[in-house]
Amino acid sequence: MADVLITENFLLETPSGVRLYHEYARDLPIVDYHCHLPPRDMAEDRRFANLTQIWLAGDHYKWRAMRANGVAERYITGDASDEEKFWAWAETVPKTLRNPLYHWTHMELKRPLGISDRLLGPDTARGIWTECNARLAQPEFSCRGILRQMRVVLVCTTDDPTDSLQAHRAIAADSSFGVRVLPTFRPDRALAVESVEGFNAWVDRLERAADMEVRHYDALVEAIARRHEYFHRMGCRLSDHALETMPAEDYTLADVRAAFARLRRGVGIGPAEAARFKAALLYEFALMDHQKGWTQQFHIGALRNTNTRGWRSLGPDAGFDSIADGPVARPLARFLDRLDRQERLARTILYNLNPADNAMMAAMIGNFQDGSIPGKIQWGSAWWFLDQKDGIEQHLNTLSNLGLLSRFVGMLTDSRSFLSYTRHEYFRRILCNLLGRDMDAGLLPRDFELVGGMVRDICYHNAVRYFGFENLLANVA
Repeated sequence: MADVLITENFLLETPSGVRLYHEYARDLPIVDYHCHLPPRDMAEDRRFANLTQIWLAGDHYKWRAMRANGVAERYITGDASDEEKFWAWAETVPKTLRNPLYHWTHMELKRPLGISDRLLGPDTARGIWTECNARLAQPEFSCRGILRQMRVVLVCTTDDPTDSLQAHRAIAADSSFGVRVLPTFRPDRALAVESVEGFNAWVDRLERAADMEVRHYDALVEAIARRHEYFHRMGCRLSDHALETMPAEDYTLADVRAAFARLRRGVGIGPAEAARFKAALLYEFALMDHQKGWTQQFHIGALRNTNTRGWRSLGPDAGFDSIADGPVARPLARFLDRLDRQERLARTILYNLNPADNAMMAAMIGNFQDGSIPGKIQWGSAWWFLDQKDGIEQHLNTLSNLGLLSRFVGMLTDSRSFLSYTRHEYFRRILCNLLGRDMDAGLLPRDFELVGGMVRDICYHNAVRYFGFENLLANVA
């Protein structure tokens, strides 16, 4: 039967856009250099019992929409059955028109689940539930099977420095998989000093992971450096940091050592002292990344856990985060400049959550390009609340106006779901549509090798070169 929404030329409005997508972008492999997929699921090649487990569990985008639609929490994260939760989602989907969830939902149903002849809603839910569950029982719909279907060739997960990386080790030892799975070093817990109890529990885990005592600040840095080295040996080439604002305060080592000593005694520190502590430790992380030749990523501007009742009930990452509006430009410039003055600024990707910061970010990256490599400082792909059609187009247009779109390292899923790889297709269609419109309007030359070559670079090759993955992916067709 005919596709009802996600057609062959979905989002492609001009002949040139159609040609760019189908001839230059569609069949490229995927390098997903930032995601939150569970490594254990890939190591064990998990199979999902039903559509709710693979599609709704952990997806706070969908949870927010369901709450907004008046769905009780029992049918979102509570004790309702998986089938009941799916029905609640199916009843919500028709109410998401013009929300990106409507597009993503039907793209995911089409690829890889093979359903494109009907829209999801109460009238079609039963058939879609039954058909998808039958497919999920097949080997090609295991975690690994889905990655292969979607032409994913490399995945970078997000991992705490105390993680053993046993799942990554198991995957690396299994030559049958064929997808590279690398860890990413994310030391956010080292900066989470607002909870003294939580911070000390994390430092205790760090002691065990690094096999050393951490009684003072210098030992903390050494222990983290040991884990950084271990991650490097395990193939890690990226770090990531989630920050509401960029800590760039002046500090002395005496200040920071005293703050850590108080924390280890179980005594809290004030906001100013915490900011200095974070600035010092983040600077140490940046030095480690530069020394190892890594890429550092900074996700800036999320206001997290704003709903106390929801956070206490469900914990973090449950749909209670939003966009912050604190100062970004000056502290970010201070942080980058301090590293650059010492010629110790690593490859850097900056992500903003507040769209008001778009032009600032696009301009900021130009301040610290030093000619050592193309696009050394990147403005990262439209993130979280911004990774929809309007947000992606705004990102691409602003980057084009203030930087070099041709050197952009492209899309990532930032997702916890194995069904999210159509996000790369979504991005590629939007990119090709944007460039195709310009070609047909006479704003770009009608040179398909020139423009199509840029499409290929943005969608795949730039990331491979930027992160130094050429040898890992040398055999990828």
